Amino acid sequence: MIRTSFNDDWQFRPKVNPFAELAGTAVPFEPVIVPHDAMINRARDATLGGAATAYFPGGAYEYRKTFLVPEEHRGKRIMLELEGVYRDATVFVNGNYAGQRPYGYSRFRIDADRFLRFGENNEIRVECRTHQDSRWYSGAGIYRDTWLLVGEVVRISPDGVHVTTPDIDAGRAVVEVATTIENDSNDLRTVELVTEIRDVAGTVVASDTAPITVQPHEPAVARRRLYVRDPSLWSPDSPALYTCAVSLTGIDAVEVAFGIRSLRLDPEHGLRINGETVKLRGTCVHHDNGPLGAATFAQAEERRVRLLKNAGFNAIRMSHHPMSTAMLDACDRLGMLVVDEAFDMWTWSKSPFDYSLNFPEWWERDVEAMVAKDYNHPSVIFYSLGNEIPETGAATGAIWGRRLAEKVRALDDTRFLTNAINNLLALLPDLRAQEGDDTGINTLMADSGFDVNAVAASDLVTTRTAESYSVLDVAGMNYSEIRYATDRTLFPNRIILGTETFPPRIDRNWRLVEQHSHVIGDFTWTGWDYLGEVGIGRPQYATPDNPRPTFMAPYPYLLADCGDIDITGHRLPVSYYREIVFGLRAQPYLAVQRPQHHGKTVMSSRWAWSDTIAGWTWPGHESAPIIVEVYSDADEVELLVNGRSLGRRPVGEEHRLRTEFETTYEPGELLAIAYRDGVESGRDLLRTATGPVVLHAAPERPVITADVGDLAYITLTLTDSAGTPHTAADRPVRVDVSGDGTLIGFGSADPASKERFDATEHHTYRGRALAVVKPTGPGTIRLTAAAPDCDPVEVLVTVESRPR
Repeated sequence: MIRTSFNDDWQFRPKVNPFAELAGTAVPFEPVIVPHDAMINRARDATLGGAATAYFPGGAYEYRKTFLVPEEHRGKRIMLELEGVYRDATVFVNGNYAGQRPYGYSRFRIDADRFLRFGENNEIRVECRTHQDSRWYSGAGIYRDTWLLVGEVVRISPDGVHVTTPDIDAGRAVVEVATTIENDSNDLRTVELVTEIRDVAGTVVASDTAPITVQPHEPAVARRRLYVRDPSLWSPDSPALYTCAVSLTGIDAVEVAFGIRSLRLDPEHGLRINGETVKLRGTCVHHDNGPLGAATFAQAEERRVRLLKNAGFNAIRMSHHPMSTAMLDACDRLGMLVVDEAFDMWTWSKSPFDYSLNFPEWWERDVEAMVAKDYNHPSVIFYSLGNEIPETGAATGAIWGRRLAEKVRALDDTRFLTNAINNLLALLPDLRAQEGDDTGINTLMADSGFDVNAVAASDLVTTRTAESYSVLDVAGMNYSEIRYATDRTLFPNRIILGTETFPPRIDRNWRLVEQHSHVIGDFTWTGWDYLGEVGIGRPQYATPDNPRPTFMAPYPYLLADCGDIDITGHRLPVSYYREIVFGLRAQPYLAVQRPQHHGKTVMSSRWAWSDTIAGWTWPGHESAPIIVEVYSDADEVELLVNGRSLGRRPVGEEHRLRTEFETTYEPGELLAIAYRDGVESGRDLLRTATGPVVLHAAPERPVITADVGDLAYITLTLTDSAGTPHTAADRPVRVDVSGDGTLIGFGSADPASKERFDATEHHTYRGRALAVVKPTGPGTIRLTAAAPDCDPVEVLVTVESRPR
């Protein structure tokens, strides 16, 4: 079927009661850009939504679009594909009910041709709603891409090309292509099926032609084996992609990208890709794109994947729902491994109106949608059946787990299965009886006085989770690293994946991953900061009135404040520490604790890193005590303040790859020098910003395209004249966009900002802000920015024509 973008010319408004509208209550539609988040620009309030969803209100929304269907399309098959509508989507075509999808993260299609008026304009309307149905910021509306599919009555089925590579050696690879062909006519039809494999240069490296006979209204599956000589293998370090082009001569054609790679799994070698053992340096990520909210633009997804990989990760666990197609495509191209997750709940609810209300009726269709979306993506190596599902500690939960597992295996037996099980949940009724009914599991885990690992290691957990783990290929464990060693003896065939772990424990966890062959990786919570679950990683300090940490923060907190990378894409100190732990960074790294909290008792949650930034600009704190952290895998590090040595301290693995120096703040230069075997092995330098503040604006890519999903990211920074970041000189920045683009998001990484992302003015945070611009066509985008006491700046971004 021919696929064309259906993103243009949508209109949007809050859902209106039709009876109220008849009585004169009119709410006008407004034009919007799809993908669109209906929630991100709504006013937040302490009384709305709640901390989990960042104090955004719920609501009901409707979209509409008018489109012409040519007369020549009469007799064809026409479908509308929506990659994601949050949530409880209902679709109407020319006023007729055409379909629905309760789950907000599933791609679905609407068979529209039966309702269409050919040669005339037609209207499609999409309604959706969200209310107390998520534990994080979900966004709302048509937040992923939409597509129009047009095909003949005999055609290749959507998602009808499945490519596998079951047999690979150095000289050749077997590529099996299974193509599903549909025949909606009333006649027996014989068609010619042509299958070609092309390499990255577009050269045909294997081909096959065969006749296929299809009965009326009975799909036929044609399986072909092709042989690629001297194959280039897909791996995280070398993500070689091929194209499989399948056509029905003169009727239909489809192209899909795929990779040639093999997967193996056992307790002695762990996970092997193309015969090589790979340890997963993983991160969990939520789906929002910071200042864009939940809107899923292809460039936003690719940017996140690229920056996460640059920071040392080689794997993403999508938390806690199926990943977008755009992000999967980026993971394929860039070499990022994927654990794609189905659900955050099964039959037991976590929020009053969540998907558990729909799960018993819809789970099979949503699993089918996830697998159909993922099948040809070489980056996908695991399906996860769920996240912290409370039922996993009960016999009925094990039954559900086996049911889901066998469904996925029936659809795709080329990947492995896991389930991100929180062992605390196996004992949740017991814990509630001891702690009180209103004590949530996250509150327990945030409390440093509660021993998460001790509970996870208990015999009762071992017994209650045994069956749920047994239905999986890999036991996914959240916050249960204490089981890694003991389970090797208790369950010799068990392979373990740390599906969710606390950031400050990465050094100890990674040592366990390296020591144990049956432990194949670690996924931190989290690699990229996100909206909602506000303040779980914020710095907290003990006071007489507040002696214990709390899980989430009060309004106006907006962000979780716990990512290695903030929502603008800026790497934080924990990211560089993790890179050292992974053995990917030889240079030391300097981070400075904020002096205004010196001497206070830290009581942050286990998701929090130390309250540090990579900066040596602290006006008003001259001569005040200050703590400097240095991260390094060297033997020792020396710290110098303005050339004056504070001595050397041991660092390295025995000291958890970090050390601290206490000194007094004085402006100037802060220098760390690392030594290995007495010889300098690297250094890191911080300088104090001095003099007038200078505003800079720089596009990440000076040339972009007018293609669907492309964006321009423009970073705004405050520095001194030498380029040193002015982290303590925050001020409002106003931007104006003209030319061939429109501003679709503007903000900072301030975790507690009250400012909106759709405004043209926003305060910097630690000297930084980010503007996101969508091109409106080929030409030039001009962005000008101004800030108090700074000279205005201007940047130009060239927009090239969409590639054909």
